Amino acid sequence: MTDQPLPSTRAPRSWSVRRLALWGALVALLIVAQSLLVWLTISYESNRAQEQVDVAATSAAADIRQALARHQQSLQALLWNEPTSPVWRAEAAALLRARREMQRNERRDPQMRLTDAADSPLQVPLFAHFRRADIDYELQLACNAAQRFATPLFSRSYFVPRADGHGLEVIDLCIPLQRAGQPDGFVSATIALSLLLDEAVPADLAREHELSFVEGDGTRLARAGRQRGAGVFVSERLVDLPGQSLQIRLDSRRGGPRLIPNLAVALVLGLSLALTVVVLLLARDVRLRTGAEAALAEALAFRKAMEDSLATGLRARDLSGRITYVNPAFCEMVGFTAAELQSSESPPYWPPELAAEYGVRQKVRLGRKADEQTPQESREGFETTFVKRNGERISVLIFEAPLVDGSGRHTGWMSAALDISAQRRVEELARQQQERLQATARLATVGEMASLLSHELNQPLAAIASYAAGSMNLLDSHNGSEAADPDTLPLLRQAAQRIAEQAERAGRVIKSVHDFVRRREQPREAWRVDVLIDAVLPLARLQARKSGTRIEVDLPAQPLRVVCDRTMIEQVLLNLTRNGIQAMEEGTALADRVLGLRVRQSHARWVEFSVVDHGPGIAPDVARRLFTPFFTTRSEGMGLGLSLCRTVIEQHGGVLDFQNLESAESARGVGTEFRFTLPAEATDSARRARPENTETTS
Repeated sequence: MTDQPLPSTRAPRSWSVRRLALWGALVALLIVAQSLLVWLTISYESNRAQEQVDVAATSAAADIRQALARHQQSLQALLWNEPTSPVWRAEAAALLRARREMQRNERRDPQMRLTDAADSPLQVPLFAHFRRADIDYELQLACNAAQRFATPLFSRSYFVPRADGHGLEVIDLCIPLQRAGQPDGFVSATIALSLLLDEAVPADLAREHELSFVEGDGTRLARAGRQRGAGVFVSERLVDLPGQSLQIRLDSRRGGPRLIPNLAVALVLGLSLALTVVVLLLARDVRLRTGAEAALAEALAFRKAMEDSLATGLRARDLSGRITYVNPAFCEMVGFTAAELQSSESPPYWPPELAAEYGVRQKVRLGRKADEQTPQESREGFETTFVKRNGERISVLIFEAPLVDGSGRHTGWMSAALDISAQRRVEELARQQQERLQATARLATVGEMASLLSHELNQPLAAIASYAAGSMNLLDSHNGSEAADPDTLPLLRQAAQRIAEQAERAGRVIKSVHDFVRRREQPREAWRVDVLIDAVLPLARLQARKSGTRIEVDLPAQPLRVVCDRTMIEQVLLNLTRNGIQAMEEGTALADRVLGLRVRQSHARWVEFSVVDHGPGIAPDVARRLFTPFFTTRSEGMGLGLSLCRTVIEQHGGVLDFQNLESAESARGVGTEFRFTLPAEATDSARRARPENTETTS
């Protein structure tokens, strides 16, 4: 009797398992068949759409290639019958009016000098904001290559800014000209890529696609088309041109194929879904029961595993502030059991002296509603102090979030607590180490400042000593003579003035070097270059007279102005002239000891200073280490001069460099030229607005 129920119990279970297996297999087959049908249909539609875009891209590339070929023929036609300049300009203007994408036509001589030019009358001239001479590098490269291969060539594309903040990506076509087999100049056309797309590509193709020229890395250069592409069906083609290649991209406005592209697929999907719904309804009861049991078991197991494995303390409080739940990690953190924490009226881990303050803070926090706390507040948390059972105080970082029940009611607050005591100890240790490192850095800075001051003050102090010695000699000669020399008093006054100037200069050097070592932003003003040169000439000539060196100064007739820190630039000039004079003291004939100081405007934004000596030059092994700090070839040198000079020039945005002069470059044989650049004053209006900076003498 007792054995009878067992087979009857096992039989339904076995049957239920087999039924579920059959229904599961049926559902799986339906899903697979449905997924395959949808995938095949979408794949077919995608392939068709992609093929259409590929055909359109090939057609667009051919249209652009033909349009550029027509531009080349039209440009060559301008030179038929060798027209004069007025005739050529008139015909070029007519061509620009007929072809909107062509922005500018030019004629140049064999040396690439511009002889004739015509701009498109349909819009603002292309080079109205920037001069053509400043951005014709790509054209020069294309013309040089075209002349070398005797064939028309296209340049690389480049961007031409405009005054409104926008600009155009353009490409140049250069055609070399020959007369009697000899180069006779060039004719060129500048073509806007965006307008080329608008004019060369048919309108119906542009309505359905976004067309653009792109670089090899995908960067867009120019685009056309009324609307943006969807980014799904994209095709790229190369437009091979003489000398260059352009990459065109077509991006179709069509998005991906729809999930149900046609009626047949819709019917099959509908029947499959209906059958699936029937299967799901039949298995509903079993699924609900097994799902509920599995969810309950999983929730219990998950909660137990979370409580046992978490190192973060969890604490739940109701709206009155009583603790309703803590995990083992929280109990271990504070040293109290869960029962002790849940039964206490006030948390036992609060410091006694802060219990009142914590109570007020808890009341304020618990009084807030769930929707009053922002996500940012829950992520940032707050830091507090707990007291463990053994009296040890720990720093704790707490994150709080609203606790909501299954019906959506706010029932309390859930907190996550992290013990950050070890982190705070590490931060304190790091702070102490940082203070020690800063103290060490300050000592190193003091040493560097002392080295720089000792090097830079030698020059003004030597000048003061020389002027003082000269004054003493004048006084001795005056005391020994019977009659007073009327020229003695002016000479003494001039010497005293020079001593005062050099003492003031020494003070400026100390301040500038001090600011330089501390890496402060130094004041910069606009100064005339002749003022800078005149300021260092007395000291330079003082050393030059000792070695029999002549100093030649070559300044432009129009005074130039540079924006700089005057004191530091004077130190650079003085160091370079000093080095040049010392380089000629040995091995250079007395007649050849000439030091040249030259200033030229090398660019609209830069002024170049040159210091040229006629010494033996710089050896290659010395040249590699010439600007290394503390490297010197003289026994009495410190090796800081050139290193300081380069640092000062680079802080001004310029470049300091040198080169050995060959015999062909220097009339007196081998020598060395040191060059550095400084920023020129910005504009004429700014120059008129600033007061004239000149050196005053009493």
